[in-house]
Amino acid sequence: MTTQALPSALAEIVDDFQALSEPERLQLLLEFSEGLPELPERLTDHPELLEQVVECQSPLFLTIETEKNDGGRPAAVRLFFKAPAEAPTTRGFAGVLHEGLDGLSPEEILSVPDDMPELLGLTRAITPLRMRGMTAMLGRIKRKVAAASGVRA
Repeated sequence: MTTQALPSALAEIVDDFQALSEPERLQLLLEFSEGLPELPERLTDHPELLEQVVECQSPLFLTIETEKNDGGRPAAVRLFFKAPAEAPTTRGFAGVLHEGLDGLSPEEILSVPDDMPELLGLTRAITPLRMRGMTAMLGRIKRKVAAASGVRA
């Protein structure tokens, strides 16, 4: 699969990963971990608004919010993640998804192939269980986006 099927911001991230050696890819994932934004206060005070991605080895919680256009249709999706600092792999992938998908339309997010995590070239460097967690994170986002926007996945 090529990055042509991906939204441009996500395609750029995948291209960055693919241009690196495996050890450098892990370092880039760590950088995404460090760049994951903190939750806004309205979500920090209400953990019940977040959904746990149980497939992740580390506790990861996420939610989405949709911004409506003038016609009341969802126009942009905002992503929010909570992952512990001591879980850099999980936080790193959340950071990749945040940077690559935050602010896109529901249709753009729903068009991302389910196996996109494999494009990062981390399958030999990260355990299969962690890769499943990454794939589950994307799947959970897409399911929430479809439910919130009424757009079919």
